Amino acid sequence: MPPRWLRRVLFAPAVLALVVFMLVSMPLAAVIAAVAVPFVPGRWRPVRVLWFTFVYLLVEAIGLVTAFGLWVASGFGWKLHTQRFEDAHYQLLRFLLGFLVRSARWTFNLSITIDEEDLHTVEGTGRPPIIVLARHAGPGDSFLLVAMLLIRGWRPRIVLKSKLQWDPLLDVMLNRLPCRFIPATPAGRAASVPAISALSSSMGSDDALVIFPEGGNFTEKRRHRSIAKLEELGLHEQADQARAMRHVLAPRTTGALAAINAAPTADVVFVAHTGLEDLSTPVDLWRGLPMDSDVSAKAWRVFPPDIPRDPEEQKAWLFRWWVEVDRWIVERRGVERVPDAIVRRAMDLSDIDFHPDDVGA
Repeated sequence: MPPRWLRRVLFAPAVLALVVFMLVSMPLAAVIAAVAVPFVPGRWRPVRVLWFTFVYLLVEAIGLVTAFGLWVASGFGWKLHTQRFEDAHYQLLRFLLGFLVRSARWTFNLSITIDEEDLHTVEGTGRPPIIVLARHAGPGDSFLLVAMLLIRGWRPRIVLKSKLQWDPLLDVMLNRLPCRFIPATPAGRAASVPAISALSSSMGSDDALVIFPEGGNFTEKRRHRSIAKLEELGLHEQADQARAMRHVLAPRTTGALAAINAAPTADVVFVAHTGLEDLSTPVDLWRGLPMDSDVSAKAWRVFPPDIPRDPEEQKAWLFRWWVEVDRWIVERRGVERVPDAIVRRAMDLSDIDFHPDDVGA
């Protein structure tokens, strides 16, 4: 990543410039999008994508301007990390993500159903902290999950990949909140577990630590690699479980279990979803953006007495829950997405860099 000062000087003004450019060019762009409608699959897809792109950039611009105002009000950063300004940033993030989700629902005619029956006893404020272990399938699910938590009064602490700092608003906002960007380097992997433990151990009321144990979006290649890693490490039972799962990768246990053990009084919430899994790249956003469709999510809450404390039992417990996440998705999407994986221990693994800690980083 470029240095932070360079990102502030270049990226934020670029977003503002893009918003101005879209405002000026919107009439012409709308005409071009309308002309393209008959040639593109999906009902009014070019027009809807154009509009939501503008809304997204507008939200970025409003957030950046407001964040700059908070920085000035904090004494040019002097009191930026006090409780008062941390609360203000959470309120701003709640407004921005809530607006973005409502805009997406309206623009793309999405039906979003969230089954959180197991969470009904934790409404209100002053709640014990939670650790949220969620399926990872692109940026759409991340935005929806964090928005869901914020709207319900939680204060998310998020572990993210460093490259997400290319988004100016995420870069500014989340670097001011108790979140951690993890570089995709060996040094970053080594630092991730202590960072996760620190975030988890310092949680208070209404805090929610969000982790994506799969470590990346689902692809067939990553699925085969994760199974191969487990086989190479001699974890054959877990490899068999990973081979049976059709829509999720084998969970990397080290980071998730570090969070759980650092906050032994926190509840653990598992989250599955379907409807946003095909959105990982800009091409996906164009081809696979769900329109006039359903997005579903399910949350399961596990209380501390039901969480094993033996390290080996914890790993098996986490895998069993991930099998349950996959089973819930299969019930809604079927099994045709992923063919049976045939991963032999004798296969060529020369392009895979094995690290024992990768099973959970």
